[in-house]
Amino acid sequence: MNDFSIMKTEKLTMRFGSVVAVDGVDFSIREGELRCLIGPNGAGKSTFFKLLTGQLVPSSGTVRFKKRPISGRSVAEIANAGIGIKTQVPSVFDKLSVAAGIELAAARKLPSELAKKRTEEVLERVGITALAKSHVGELAHGQRQLVELAMVVAPAPDLILLDEPAAGMTGSEVEHIGELIVELARSSAVVVVEHDMEFIQRIAQSVTVFNQGAILTEGPVEKVLADPRVQDVYLGKAAA
Repeated sequence: MNDFSIMKTEKLTMRFGSVVAVDGVDFSIREGELRCLIGPNGAGKSTFFKLLTGQLVPSSGTVRFKKRPISGRSVAEIANAGIGIKTQVPSVFDKLSVAAGIELAAARKLPSELAKKRTEEVLERVGITALAKSHVGELAHGQRQLVELAMVVAPAPDLILLDEPAAGMTGSEVEHIGELIVELARSSAVVVVEHDMEFIQRIAQSVTVFNQGAILTEGPVEKVLADPRVQDVYLGKAAA
């Protein structure tokens, strides 16, 4: 059987002393797929994200990207392999202009002239052309989130990993970034870790639900959110 997974984990496990935060997780995402990871607080989804992105080294198990193991590599090495990573806290260069920051990111993969052209394309794609000459340090939180997303997109990664991309944004900004993520998934596989169910329902195609460090269930968003087990462990806890 052909395996079209762009990223795959096998028995991925993370222990902190006697606590098993991620417990033997087998996970895969196909090229061009948009997948949302959800679950209650403490379910293991954020730790799993850190294992995918090189922020943590797994206790055991493997992460593969394009069939090659990337477990234990640094964040920079994983990014250079073709994975775009956006963490919860914007990681941008405050003293640079928006355009300069994006061009710097594009130049990781492209020669100078092409990086400039790519910067213009990304500014327009993300909808922040008007901010091009602004210094990043002067921007509001939501604008900084969009700038970081633009920097993630600039090197044209094959896979984009986003950790709570809409956190701290206003209603209109959330709507914009939701539309943008759906659009990005037309050219890259995208994994979104998120707890905002309204946002999930806005963007999700398929969903993986974590609970107690393991995958509880996964599948099309409508089917998963209608699952009584999901409502019990996730929606029920949120309501409580």
